[in-house]
Amino acid sequence: MARIIYSIVPHDGGWAYRAADVYSETFPTREEALEAAKIAAAEQQVGGDDEEISFQDENGIWHFEHADGGDRPEATVEDG
Repeated sequence: MARIIYSIVPHDGGWAYRAADVYSETFPTREEALEAAKIAAAEQQVGGDDEEISFQDENGIWHFEHADGGDRPEATVEDG
């Protein structure tokens, strides 16, 4: 299972949460950024419906796969 870590960090004169190298919008307080990160982490773990997906690779070959809607990453928030 994949794991996503949201970190609370100073950003653009305020606070943001970061996952890998991607920052959220800037919040005026650390507490607001923390609350937003908790919401994002919870939403990240919500499963969806199974889907049949198709995509074309760089060689022009089409691929067809089944995507399990319950295959969601573990998401955590680190504040510190």
